[in-house]
Amino acid sequence: PVMPETTSKSVRAAIYARFSSDKQSERTIEDQIARCRENICIPNGFEVVATFEDRAASGASMVTRLGWQR
Repeated sequence: PVMPETTSKSVRAAIYARFSSDKQSERTIEDQIARCRENICIPNGFEVVATFEDRAASGASMVTRLGWQR
């Protein structure tokens, strides 16, 4: 998540996860989100308000990554 500057007690965060190949397990998305939530968001008191994902989407172009665009 991006760490925005804020003066409020709760920092809102969005998590973005992606995998690039249809040969990779779709479970990697859930694992990435869970690790981000557990290792970054919870320890820092971030409130996760949204998650975005791209499954089997190349990182070479943001045009094909609709989750990133959201």
